[in-house]
Amino acid sequence: MKLLKISTVLLTAGLAVGCATNSDIENLQSQVNTLKTDVSAAKTAANSANTAATDASAKASAAEAAANSAANSADQMNTKLDRLLSKFMKK
Repeated sequence: MKLLKISTVLLTAGLAVGCATNSDIENLQSQVNTLKTDVSAAKTAANSANTAATDASAKASAAEAAANSAANSADQMNTKLDRLLSKFMKK
């Protein structure tokens, strides 16, 4: 009789621990799934930011090239105007 009571208590405790463990596993699985979703969203955001940074860098390079070209054209025009002014002053 005593053995039956002890067995019943142990069986009940074992089932309670088993249920808690299943609940804990389900909770952890839910957290893992949430983390996977968050990591995926973070990767997408990082890729988007990388693409935007690459585009911005390309546009900045193009703007720099255009500015350098404009500066060169201005220098050339300045040289031509200086020559014309020199010729005019000689006359």
